[in-house]
Amino acid sequence: MSPPVIELHLTVNGESRTFLTQINRSLFDVLRAEGYVDVKNGCLNGDCGSCAVLLNGRPVLGCLVMAPHCEGGEVVTAAGLGRPGDLHPLQEAFLDTGAVQCGFCTPGMLIVAKHLIDTNPDPSEEEIAAALAGNLCRCTGYVKIIDGVKEAARRMRASKARSKARGRRRS
Repeated sequence: MSPPVIELHLTVNGESRTFLTQINRSLFDVLRAEGYVDVKNGCLNGDCGSCAVLLNGRPVLGCLVMAPHCEGGEVVTAAGLGRPGDLHPLQEAFLDTGAVQCGFCTPGMLIVAKHLIDTNPDPSEEEIAAALAGNLCRCTGYVKIIDGVKEAARRMRASKARSKARGRRRS
């Protein structure tokens, strides 16, 4: 006998979606089945971080979160951070610093880095390394990834400062 099928309501990358899925499926399973290929399958047991997404603003490993527990939630995948021609500063900084090699770990790294910078706009190198500790990369040795996160944080702080300055001039 197959597990029961449920209707799952999520907002994924800003789009309201309804999925039909078996009750025993993970968030990773649901997202991949629906074509969200930026959520990667690295290990399916929570060791690599490749399937990381933001769920209600917090990073989670999609392979470890059961889909029914996400009902009504907001999910952001790496593709939801920016779009071609309008990349998120993290995506741009990863490209500019060479933080992307094979690209397999990159979506999970971007998700974790986004949460880090959202909660700590000026992270130290040690804080970045600690935040990324659950994400495995076999290509880069992490130096370029840490450089990319530092550069993105710098750019985001500079952008925020420019916006504040513009706001003060208008007042």
